[in-house]
Amino acid sequence: MAAIMEKLSLKLFNLNSRNETSKHQYLITRLRYAFGYNQQDAGFSLLELLVVILMIGILAAIAAPSWVAFVNRQRVNKVNDAVLAALQEAQRQAKNKKLSYSVSFQKNTTTQNVEVAIYRTDTGISRWKPLGADVGVSSDKFLLGTNLTNENTAGSSISYSLSTSTKITFDYMGTLPNASFGTPIAPLTEPPGLKIVVAVPSSANSTLPSSVKRCVIVKTLLGSMLTARDSPQCD
Repeated sequence: MAAIMEKLSLKLFNLNSRNETSKHQYLITRLRYAFGYNQQDAGFSLLELLVVILMIGILAAIAAPSWVAFVNRQRVNKVNDAVLAALQEAQRQAKNKKLSYSVSFQKNTTTQNVEVAIYRTDTGISRWKPLGADVGVSSDKFLLGTNLTNENTAGSSISYSLSTSTKITFDYMGTLPNASFGTPIAPLTEPPGLKIVVAVPSSANSTLPSSVKRCVIVKTLLGSMLTARDSPQCD
């Protein structure tokens, strides 16, 4: 008798299990149909692909300007660091060798590259090298400007033409002999100092600077330098 009851219980358990499985399969099938899913045509329809592509395009259009602005800022930061390094190297050489050293910047009329030279003032320039090449930035990606009107002399405005080479000279103590740092320009109350400005070209006119700028400013006769960004410090 006990064996018979055990067999009946096992059959009922199997029957219930099958019923529960059938219920689950039924519910899954209903949900698939409710959400338009059919295993026979599973995948993406052409309309779905077009919607996804359209969404990607919209997101890319939104993100692209921010990415371009970020890249431009990184470029001018790198070139500005190269300008600062050139000035500091000339000052360091002047102190170490107890001789006058100069830094000059120009735009090569043949290659159109912006170039820099660090050299002993008494021997003159022996070699120019492209500014930004060491940091992987080509000259067509930035503009270089300066307010220098003469050696160690600041003018009233920034020029980006570099039609003639500009020059900053440190004496044997690393100071700036006979330097003129210009007159204050509102809203600033201090002399502008000797400025070398790196700017992103304007999208409307590649020969003019945009508002994205970085600059190195030589502020005192002792040759102290600082870096600044955008307006009005770099104007």
